[in-house]
Amino acid sequence: MNKSIIVSVALLILSCAVLSCRKNSFDTGKEATVLFSADTVFFDTVFVTAGSVTQSVKIINTNDQKLHLTDVRLMGGSPSFFNINIDGAPGPEQDNIDLDAGDSLYIFVAVQINPNSVNLPFIVQDSIRVSFNGNQQYIQLQAWGQNAHFLRNQVLTGNTVWNPTLPYVIQGGLQIDTGATLTIPAGCRVYFHADAPLLVDGGLQVTGTAGDSARVYFTGDRLDEPYRDYPGGWPGIYFRGTSANNQLQYAVIRNADDAVVVQSPPAGATPKLILQQCIIDNSYDAGIVGIDGSIQAINCLISNCGQNLVLGGGGYYQFTQCTAVSFSNGYIVHTQPVLQVADAIMQGATVITGDLQANFTNCIFWGNYGNVSDEVTVSRQTTDAFAVGFSSCLWKVQTPPSGQGISATAMIANMDPLFDSVNTSANYYNFRLRATSPALGVGAAAGILIDLDGNPRPAQSPDLGCYQR
Repeated sequence: MNKSIIVSVALLILSCAVLSCRKNSFDTGKEATVLFSADTVFFDTVFVTAGSVTQSVKIINTNDQKLHLTDVRLMGGSPSFFNINIDGAPGPEQDNIDLDAGDSLYIFVAVQINPNSVNLPFIVQDSIRVSFNGNQQYIQLQAWGQNAHFLRNQVLTGNTVWNPTLPYVIQGGLQIDTGATLTIPAGCRVYFHADAPLLVDGGLQVTGTAGDSARVYFTGDRLDEPYRDYPGGWPGIYFRGTSANNQLQYAVIRNADDAVVVQSPPAGATPKLILQQCIIDNSYDAGIVGIDGSIQAINCLISNCGQNLVLGGGGYYQFTQCTAVSFSNGYIVHTQPVLQVADAIMQGATVITGDLQANFTNCIFWGNYGNVSDEVTVSRQTTDAFAVGFSSCLWKVQTPPSGQGISATAMIANMDPLFDSVNTSANYYNFRLRATSPALGVGAAAGILIDLDGNPRPAQSPDLGCYQR
């Protein structure tokens, strides 16, 4: 064999041996460091006594030698609001951990916040210390905590008025019994667990007022990223057969599965549900479902739902100055019309039919970034009484609804309403109208003198949709 080749092979073997030896030796110098995948682990609003999800952070040995960690310690110890698990071993401290060169270990962090007398969110803090070679590096832990009223599998009887000072957290479901009424005042926040529908067999009165802080909010109880924006986080609100005298004013309902479901007509002439200045957004299945129901909606925004409005099986529906709009985004792909009206609907294995009367005045029906050519569909499948009317609306339709019992007057077809701002990648939507919108000043006089924000609306020639520019 050539001597140069022999020397090269020998040097290669020696080099590998040295590198292997170095990789298997320990770095004991003060200049050694570790890298954290995050320098702070932050938990957004965590309701006291409810605990939190678990988050993780990595400790990475970036050195080319092994590193001996003297200890990994939760500085608050056992009394801390936080608890940690270090690569499968429960904390609050683990000693003498060897970490190979380039290797890492996981620390899993959870937080449990106990009640105190503070009504507003408060912050709790702690840290994790990582000690090695006489060095100490820290991972900061922070959590916002908030006291709340917790209701689990409760049935409300009689008349109940909630206090908006603290939020309400619903677990397992809440039922308003037949003959009972729940009143939820302005400024109240209601958070629902994934297993918690609101079942209304009696009456629900939501009395929010204009202004973001004075509205009444209904959403899921997962407020940590990324779950806070996920649709389908809780079941929704169900107005069932015996329910009557329901009114939601300045309510915001977000991230449900079916946000509002209205079943069966009311006993009297008053609509079963009146919605005024309400926002229903980001529902996985549907925003509003009417099953032979009775709904009056004024100045409402129903946005970015799997199906925005599904009104079937007959019933009475009146929508005035409403906007139903959907854009495909990272959560929901827009594949269904924003308005579906029919005198028949399938519920389980049963087909429900009935007389249908529906009127839509000064509304916008629009969708984008999807494959829906007709954002409004009307279907008649029975010989029951049938009357569906559209007046002074803007809609996106290639084939407008037509046929016996269907009317449409003063309509604007397939003209972009020019919403103020839509950024699907940032999940930001402002459905107010631009100054050049074709929906400005073309509405019919409908007697609605405010808009969704509570701002004045002219009696004559109002803008279309829920916002008045």
